[in-house]
Amino acid sequence: MGQSDLDVLLDMGFDKARAELAVKKSGGLQGALEWLEKTQDKPLEDLQNEAKEDELEAAGPTISSVEGEVAKSLVCNECGKKFRNHAAAEFHASKTEHTDFSESTEEIAPLTEEEKKARLEEMRQKLKEKRANQAILDKEDAKRNEQIRLKSTRETQDAKEELKRKEQLKEAAAKRQEKLADQEAKKAIKAKIEADKRERQRKAEEAKAAREGRAVQAAAPVAATPAPPQRTVSHNEARLRLQLPSGNVQKTFPADTTLFEVAQALESEGTHVKTFTMTFPRKVFEASGIDSGKTLREAGLVPSGVLIVQ
Repeated sequence: MGQSDLDVLLDMGFDKARAELAVKKSGGLQGALEWLEKTQDKPLEDLQNEAKEDELEAAGPTISSVEGEVAKSLVCNECGKKFRNHAAAEFHASKTEHTDFSESTEEIAPLTEEEKKARLEEMRQKLKEKRANQAILDKEDAKRNEQIRLKSTRETQDAKEELKRKEQLKEAAAKRQEKLADQEAKKAIKAKIEADKRERQRKAEEAKAAREGRAVQAAAPVAATPAPPQRTVSHNEARLRLQLPSGNVQKTFPADTTLFEVAQALESEGTHVKTFTMTFPRKVFEASGIDSGKTLREAGLVPSGVLIVQ
């Protein structure tokens, strides 16, 4: 016993409810497959509701009867296509909107098993091709979406890198400006110290000349003399014990040496100086601030003293 159209559709993997609707709507295997392909994207509930509405409709395609003879098929008078039953004719009418049908005494031979298999294989190939084409479209959509995502990621990364580069340039410019300002401040402090030294020297010369009752003369340059093997401590010198981060050292400077010059001497040896701190009485001197112009004598470090270097 051959399989029914419904059994064939079920063997192909179609849902039973959809397959039953397809057979009912089309009246044949080929029409059922076409109907299933046409309505594959519609929800089953909508298809069932449409089927109920179709059953309630009184109007249908106009079919002319054959008088005195038994009708064995139906013919579409608009296109000439023949159908085995009313269901197939109604399916044709729904697809083509043809409405002129008539009964015919010509019997349509049923499909043989070979014809059914061939038709079934043809429909399977169509479904396979359609699914393959859909898979290609889905793959292309996924590829486009990935390209869009990668482009967005690259643009975001480029924007972050550009922002980082601008921040680095801004930071470098700020550091250069800070360094230039620091150099200018040191130059100004050094110039002020030199001016103060010259002014103190001038006043000392004037005071000495006044005591001796003579006019002030320009001091002749004094030739440098070699340092003695050992320096003697006098009130014209300051012997300092400097507590550095690396350890304690002792150094002797002229009493008129400024704190700025002491800081410069230490920095030339690799020690960075921010402040000098006296332990007793406790005082803190800024190495590059207003205190840097003070001499060791003015700071109370003559003939000796202790400074904590930070």
